[in-house]
Amino acid sequence: MNGRPNREPTPTGSPPVDPADSPTLILTINGGSSSLKAGLFQMADRETRIVSATIERIGQSDSRMHIKDGNDTVLMDRKGAIADHGAALMALVGWLRDHGFDRGLRAVGHRIVYGGHRFRTPQRVTLALQAALRELAPMDLDHLPQACANIETIGRLYPALMQVACFDTAFHRHMPPVAQHYALPERFAEMGIMRLGFHGLSYESVMHTLRACDPKAAHGRVVIAHLGSGASMAAIRDGHSIDTSMGFTPLAGLVMGTRCGDLDPGIVLHLLTGQGMTPAAVNDLLNKESGLLGVSATSSDMRDLLERERTDVRAALAIAMFCYQARKTLGSYAAALGGLDTLIFTAGIGAGAAPIRARICQGLAFLGIVLDDTRNDKHAPIISAEASPVTVRVIPTDEDRMIARHTQSLITLKEGASYVHV
Repeated sequence: MNGRPNREPTPTGSPPVDPADSPTLILTINGGSSSLKAGLFQMADRETRIVSATIERIGQSDSRMHIKDGNDTVLMDRKGAIADHGAALMALVGWLRDHGFDRGLRAVGHRIVYGGHRFRTPQRVTLALQAALRELAPMDLDHLPQACANIETIGRLYPALMQVACFDTAFHRHMPPVAQHYALPERFAEMGIMRLGFHGLSYESVMHTLRACDPKAAHGRVVIAHLGSGASMAAIRDGHSIDTSMGFTPLAGLVMGTRCGDLDPGIVLHLLTGQGMTPAAVNDLLNKESGLLGVSATSSDMRDLLERERTDVRAALAIAMFCYQARKTLGSYAAALGGLDTLIFTAGIGAGAAPIRARICQGLAFLGIVLDDTRNDKHAPIISAEASPVTVRVIPTDEDRMIARHTQSLITLKEGASYVHV
């Protein structure tokens, strides 16, 4: 890189902006376990993406920082070691400042993966909120500590700037009790140990798009399959989540890139007591060494596995397990919904891997799911056959845009949203 990650820009207040004369600029920050995504949006009658940035493989020698404008013109593409998320954010902010993209910046919205049972809506960042997030950090060590650090860094660099926390868990907070509760004594639910669900910003984004293109379908019985390195499904009725595959943490549910998905709890007990593994070692096993990577023993990337499938029996097994678990979950959600009107695939695998969509839907004609192979291979917006009772769609997710919208909504409240603890 250019050395900027080691040089912190001088703190500054946000330049004064008159909303009547100038559109609002909002920066979104979406941190993953080894990546950081960001978007700069101009908010007027509708949001317009001005810049998007992706920093991948953080902490490795081959880190990559890729920035493009709203027309997908590449503005910067550079490889070189970026030590950690703090260095990644400093590199991003430094580039934005050097190119004048922070002039007129009004607010920064952050994706917060874990909101627990307390946060049901986006929140303006306050000292109380930051303290609450630090308390929750042990529940999501792959994301929350980095998100807290990002908030603190932006606060130092832009002390006058409004920041907003947008929670991935909020979308599912109104699921019925039968879906939220585990079969544990009630005192554990009172502690907040319940099915929280994740990928909420993604589900919101997809439902927003569905409402725009087919309002009737958006009020029907919908299953969304968010299939990427992290994978989950949600059953949605009348626009509201009624069940989802991830649970108290993002570890539950489907087979994922490096996460095991659903697992007999007795296995965890056996690993701890029978095999003498430490909690940290078990956590690494289940979150970082399992899933597609663990089964295949070669890669967590579905593209790699599809290329090796014909000659690598372990790659083939990993793909088969991924599709089998997704198909089972889809069937169970059709039952929970009392039928199915719309199935939507989204995220990297869901929107980009036609063979995986085909395998998940194979044999589900009894549920009304019939794909059109040509449409599916072309990644058409609708990939179901004309006569299919269930409409099957491919809708790209846009979490950053949802973060921008939520942040804008709090700006319009002027005083913002207060910290809420329920």
